[in-house]
Amino acid sequence: MPNLDLPILVVDDAKFSSMVVGRTLRNAGYRDVRIANNAPAALEFIDQRPVSVLIADWLMPEMDGLELTDQVRQQDEQNNHYTYVILLTARESVEALSEAFDRGVDDFIYKSDMTKQLIPRIFAADRMADRQNTLLRANSLLIENNRELESSNIIDLETGLCNNRYARNKLGKCLRQAESRGGASAYVLCGIRNWQELKRKHAPSVMSELAVGIARRLSHLIRPMDSLCRVGDNQYAIIAHFPNSDHCSTTAFRRVFDGINHKALKTTAGYISVEAGMVLCRADAQNGTPSVQEMERAAVQGLVDAYETRRFTETRPELEKA
Repeated sequence: MPNLDLPILVVDDAKFSSMVVGRTLRNAGYRDVRIANNAPAALEFIDQRPVSVLIADWLMPEMDGLELTDQVRQQDEQNNHYTYVILLTARESVEALSEAFDRGVDDFIYKSDMTKQLIPRIFAADRMADRQNTLLRANSLLIENNRELESSNIIDLETGLCNNRYARNKLGKCLRQAESRGGASAYVLCGIRNWQELKRKHAPSVMSELAVGIARRLSHLIRPMDSLCRVGDNQYAIIAHFPNSDHCSTTAFRRVFDGINHKALKTTAGYISVEAGMVLCRADAQNGTPSVQEMERAAVQGLVDAYETRRFTETRPELEKA
C-alpha cells in the first residue's frame, strides 16, 4: 500500500505545470503535497520541513533543477536525510541524462508522458526514499551507540588489559584510600623505549603480537593485588597501594623491570627484545594527597629521565598550591 502521507514538494516556475502535477498527486490520494514556484522558495520549504520526494522542473530561472539538486544534497548531508529527486524534462539526450545522474538526480519524468509516468514513479520513489532514510537513521543510531560504548569502555581491545580510563579511576581510588587509611599509593609507568624503532622494522600484526606478549609478561610479574593497565600505545601502568609507606619503593617492582628487559618475547617474526624504561611515582597522605593528573604528569616526566639513564627511577608529584 502506498504511503499517502508521503511528504512531496513540487517545484516549477510554470504555475499551470505545477498545478497539473499537484492535482494528479492529490487525485491519487496523496495528502502532503506542497508547491513552490521557484528553487529558492523550495529550499526554504525543505529547510522548514524535509520532504521525501522532490519533483522539479529541469529548466527554471534563477536556479535550474541541477543546481537545486546540488543544494538539496547539501541540506540532506547536514540533516542526515535523503530526498529522492525527480526532474521533469523534455531533454532526452543520453549526455544530458548522464550529467544529471552524476549531479545526484534519482529519476526523470518526460513532460510528454507525465500523466502516465508520475504515479508509478512516485510509488518507486516512496520505497527508495523510505529505505534510504531508514538506513540513515539506523546508521545514526549505531554511531551514537558506539559513542556511548566508547565513553564507558574500560578495556584495551588489543591486549585485553584495562585501559587509561580505568587506570585513572583506579588511581583516584588508590589515592583516596591512602588519604583515609594511611600508607602510600604507587603509580608505576612502564614505557617501551624502542617501540617506534620496532614499528619501522615489523608489520602491524607482529607489533600486535608484541603488545599482547608484553601484557602477558607484565601480568605474570606484578603482585596479585596490583592493577595493570595499558595507558598508551607503548605504555603500561601498574597501580598499587602499600599499607606501609616504607615498602613503596622501586625494590617492590624490581622483578618487573628485570623481567621485561632481560628476556626477549616470542612472535611470528622471531624473538624480539624490548627496552623498557620504568618510573615509580609514589604519594602518601603525610605529604599531601595529589590529584590523578599530578601523578600522571610526574610519572611522564620521570619516564623521560628513565629513558635517558636506562634505570628504574623514582619520583614524587608536585602538588599545586591552593
